[in-house]
Amino acid sequence: MTVVAGALPLSLRDRWQAIRNRLLASPRFQHWAAAFPLTRPIARREATALFDLCAGFVYAQTLSACVSLDLFERLAKRPVAIATIAAEADMPGEAALRLIRAAAALRLLETDGTTARLGPLGAALRGNPGIAAMVRHHALLYRDLADPVALLRGESDASLAAFWPYDAASEDRAGTYSALMAASQPMIAAEILAAYDFRRHRRLLDLGGGDGSFLAALAPAAPLLDLTLFDVPTVAELARRKLAAAGLAGRSRVCGGDMRRDPLPRDADIITLIRVLHDHDDDQAMAILRNARAALERGATLLIAEPMAGTKGALSMGDAYFGLYLFAMGSGRPRRPAELFAMLSAAGFTAARRHATNQPMLASVITARAA
Repeated sequence: MTVVAGALPLSLRDRWQAIRNRLLASPRFQHWAAAFPLTRPIARREATALFDLCAGFVYAQTLSACVSLDLFERLAKRPVAIATIAAEADMPGEAALRLIRAAAALRLLETDGTTARLGPLGAALRGNPGIAAMVRHHALLYRDLADPVALLRGESDASLAAFWPYDAASEDRAGTYSALMAASQPMIAAEILAAYDFRRHRRLLDLGGGDGSFLAALAPAAPLLDLTLFDVPTVAELARRKLAAAGLAGRSRVCGGDMRRDPLPRDADIITLIRVLHDHDDDQAMAILRNARAALERGATLLIAEPMAGTKGALSMGDAYFGLYLFAMGSGRPRRPAELFAMLSAAGFTAARRHATNQPMLASVITARAA
């Protein structure tokens, strides 16, 4: 028997997977599986999934074109002739027809060949404006991923890495960042509010709270809850204005500083971290958790809400999408709940538990108590 230096011994699972992989790679087996009635549905499904991986960028660019041309809003009230769409978009009629048919194949639109109508996925996107904002933002991500190996080797200049940091950013730069996050905040907030009842608390501190969009969404659901937001000074000023415009100046307080090291307000009985930890590397995330623990009395609550790796039904969102997105951003990583539990314990929290959300691909929720 030949032993390869550095090779690990094969387990029974490894051996079974090796057999499975040899079968799946066999053209003869693929042909048989596609023809046999019992395996035909599985073979077709897997073939479609493989093709979707190959064609995913084209699908995403079809969606991007629809968003750029504002087709979903344009078609929301009534069908529009494809010739009209072509004229308004300043493109040949054949090109517009090609786009409409591509979007219809993806269920974004519907068409009879001469007119375009809103499709089911296009209608759903209209109800979540944050998705359209991310689609527009993806131009930066796609630029970084043009050569993914170069990105992973650190040989490319990542556009996202230049976009996200706002610790010392101007107000305009901070506003651009905050506007993107705020666009998707309503659907995130809805998931959190359905999973956790904030009315049991008296004062909440939202760490890294951005422009205050989460607090603005939370306020009606917990009308007696006092609200505090903490973020870098340029963003804190944006939050102060947004909360005042929402009529929340009387029940909210805004503080500026560095949540990793500056002293935090100590009168909250719950601290929230909404899409914050996964943006930070482990040492910075631990600094945030320890600083939050120092601000809480024993028994007070910490709530974490963000997309998490290893989430059943949302595996691609965690490790695939956010794994590479955050790598391009230059900071943070998607974590599994067990990893967050261990970090919480090391930071001085106990009784960590998950709360079910309706759409875990948008956010999972974990709470823990200050030990």
